[in-house]
Amino acid sequence: MPQSPAPVFETADEISAASVVVILQTAQTGFGPRASTLDAEMGGILSRACSDPAALAESGTCIDLIAPQSVSTKRVVVLALGKAEAVTTLSLARAGGLFAAHLEGKGECAPTLVLDPIAGVDLPGAEILARVALGMRLRRYRFDMRNRRQGAGADRTLRVKLVGARGPDLTAALARINAIADGVEYARTLVNLPPNHLHPDNFHDHLEPLREAGIDIEMLDAAQLKELGMNALLAVGSGSARPPRVAVLRYRGKGAPAQPLAFVGKGVCFDSGGLCIKGGAQMFDMKADMGGAAAVVGLLIALARQGSPVHIVGVLGIAENMPSGTALKPRDIITTASGQTVEVFDTDAEGRLLLADCLHYAATRFNPLVIVDLATLTYSVTRGLGSIFAGLFSTDDAIASQMIAAGETVGERFWRLPLDRAYDEGLQSPFADLRHHAKDMEDGDAPYAAAFLRHFTEDRPWVHLDIASKELTDSDRPLGRQGATAFGVQMLEEWVQVTRNMS
Repeated sequence: MPQSPAPVFETADEISAASVVVILQTAQTGFGPRASTLDAEMGGILSRACSDPAALAESGTCIDLIAPQSVSTKRVVVLALGKAEAVTTLSLARAGGLFAAHLEGKGECAPTLVLDPIAGVDLPGAEILARVALGMRLRRYRFDMRNRRQGAGADRTLRVKLVGARGPDLTAALARINAIADGVEYARTLVNLPPNHLHPDNFHDHLEPLREAGIDIEMLDAAQLKELGMNALLAVGSGSARPPRVAVLRYRGKGAPAQPLAFVGKGVCFDSGGLCIKGGAQMFDMKADMGGAAAVVGLLIALARQGSPVHIVGVLGIAENMPSGTALKPRDIITTASGQTVEVFDTDAEGRLLLADCLHYAATRFNPLVIVDLATLTYSVTRGLGSIFAGLFSTDDAIASQMIAAGETVGERFWRLPLDRAYDEGLQSPFADLRHHAKDMEDGDAPYAAAFLRHFTEDRPWVHLDIASKELTDSDRPLGRQGATAFGVQMLEEWVQVTRNMS
């Protein structure tokens, strides 16, 4: 796969000969014992550079010093963690990401992170180091398909030593953050892949990391989908030379309950809009319309690789929405897998058709405790919430609150939007059980799409996550470069772990 090698994290007892020593420091006066010893060896250079507390008040600031010849290390970096009372797992990860970017700019690959006891931070040392390491991993990820580039073939693996915490706590914390990073990075790679490299015909080939993690994979082809009555999903893919599929993913950790959590992902590998074809600018990023399916894949990798004792089912609806003589047409009436008929209007609103069959399948086959779907579904959620929040709709108040809190913890923010029976009035059709979407699609489509999907959940507790415009970023950020974000993986991993510990 065209992604950079994962950084390697190792523990150490003390600072040894290292290319770069990194002191983790909050905005307070005075260093801890290890940093104080190093400062004395450097003749007080460190303490003078950090004498102004404001220099360390901004989390992620790097004070980079060339070490004198009397010290074995080449350079010393003080990585600011901000004010002690403001330190969180998210701020630590972002600091790690900013440091990874700084380190890469210097061409360094072998830092030693040093953590002394920090007063006023309500997190154990193992968690502090692990979260900084997570930020470094996520920022370090790179997708690259160039065959000819500067430095190609060179080993640029980041090798990080961690000083200041050891034992089972750090081992467990690193195991979790590495599993999370594995899931995020692979989900990013799936979204970053061009549409001629990832499509319904070969999607199963890209699921090999799931098998390696102990996840069962079942692929349903077009003939099986027809037998199951998944005519809505088949209609979405009817204009493509590559027929649609459904991937069914199952993971059950040791001691997990019998009843699973079900995650449904929209996997439209390319969305041209179908016969209601998109404009060129709108179509450019439509390779990423499978961001929901990629997030489900990433979540399962994250949970399985840390051996989490949970029972998870993933259902991915995989298709291409293309124009042709066999494509879905406006005013078609489709009988869905649930038996409900749907009158189609805009063929560019294909995601809700695909999800309708997949939601019904997940609900009726697996008897899940909760169903969660992720989809890059509507332009209107982006117009309503902008670039900060994704949309969340739910039939369960407690789950909605838990997910919003989990999103705040990891930096994937959601805003709850209305799921009201009044929206069903806009879905009435004189010819079918449901309209495909309401007449005022351009102004308020997101809640109508959610109201449509609810008809296929078989009254299970359900959350719909509309992550449109969150799947890609056009600029570098502290926790990732330009390109795919894998939005949703970290929030759902956090939610699963928190709710598991509460039960």
